[in-house]
Amino acid sequence: MTGPTELAERFGTPSYVYDLDRVAAARDDLFAALPDEVELFYAAKANPHPDLLRELRSGGARGCRAEISSVGELDAVLEAGFAGERILYTGPGKTGAELTEALTRGVRLFSTESPGDLRRVGETALRLGLTADCLIRVNNADGAAATSIRMTGVPSQFGFDSETLPGLAAELRDVPGTSIAGLHFFPLSNAKDEASLIAEFRHTIAAAADLQHTLGVPFRFLDIGGGFAAPYAVRGERPVFGELRAALADALDEHFPGWREGAPRVACESGRYLVADSGTLLTTVVNVKDSRDHRYVVLDAGINTFGGMSGLGRIMPVSVEPHQSAGAVGTPASLAGPLCTPGDLLGRNVVLPDVAPGELLTVPNAGAYGPTASLLMFLGRPAPAEIVVRGDELVSVSRIEHTRTYEHGQAL
Repeated sequence: MTGPTELAERFGTPSYVYDLDRVAAARDDLFAALPDEVELFYAAKANPHPDLLRELRSGGARGCRAEISSVGELDAVLEAGFAGERILYTGPGKTGAELTEALTRGVRLFSTESPGDLRRVGETALRLGLTADCLIRVNNADGAAATSIRMTGVPSQFGFDSETLPGLAAELRDVPGTSIAGLHFFPLSNAKDEASLIAEFRHTIAAAADLQHTLGVPFRFLDIGGGFAAPYAVRGERPVFGELRAALADALDEHFPGWREGAPRVACESGRYLVADSGTLLTTVVNVKDSRDHRYVVLDAGINTFGGMSGLGRIMPVSVEPHQSAGAVGTPASLAGPLCTPGDLLGRNVVLPDVAPGELLTVPNAGAYGPTASLLMFLGRPAPAEIVVRGDELVSVSRIEHTRTYEHGQAL
């Protein structure tokens, strides 16, 4: 059996359960929402678990490529079977050492964030006798979807400010060791609705066409970003986009008439949408405490287990449900973790039935930004178990282990 109670009893809590059938469904739904010619990158930062990576890579011609931003993610995606030519390396702080590692292991496509970043890629490629295909990441001055989480239009370490590109065109075309392959956009995250998503893609495609003329380089590759929404740690169903496919095709036909023949190849990217609804966090109530008219439900899972990138200083909305029947609806409570810090909170004023120590709770839609986006090593508590299932079949159980290695004559 692979139900929450059986898995919690067998492997303990806190633990994550990922269902590969849900991963495959999300991958297939998103590919179905895109024109057949559009490729799809999976942002490994959302969840780099090897079983999930392998599932997203599978699917033949409609399998995902990998988008990474570290050597650790490079290790993960290569181990999961992604070939170097199927990887896009991104990030604002790519060092010479990691660029050397990536190029040596077959990566040839890089998103670059600034003239200095582009030059660093080129210098590293030249030392290795290679040429790196580079995308110019664009920080657009404006956008179309005013109701979503904007990722551009403000000062940022990400991307070339779009208004500076005309003056940089000649310089960018002539960086030794590089070949400008095209552009990379990521203008918004978690679009409010499909209309917002479509509007942003249309704006991005039009901006890309203008920049192709400005840069004087025929693009071979165009990454138009993502923004595909999905519920995260709250109740809800992952949306299916019914209008996107035709809208994207129309916009690309207008601005890049050769795209269906690969001039340029076009890609989108996604993280949360592809894995969020595959995961459930299992956690046990350790204690229930009332303090000055405020209730705290203390769990064995905290920001070290489900931080939601807790270093950003924000508390994500979280839905918690008792797995078994519980008493009547009780007092709104703060969900506290086990860590010795007042910052260890998963939610405030969360309404749930009255619970008691020892009761198993579940957090839905928790397949993205779990252990590796948490304060995993803080206070030295063990990492949660990660349990992978496919329907009723148990696929694997693993746990991230923390180890320290020594140099200068000490054993490694």
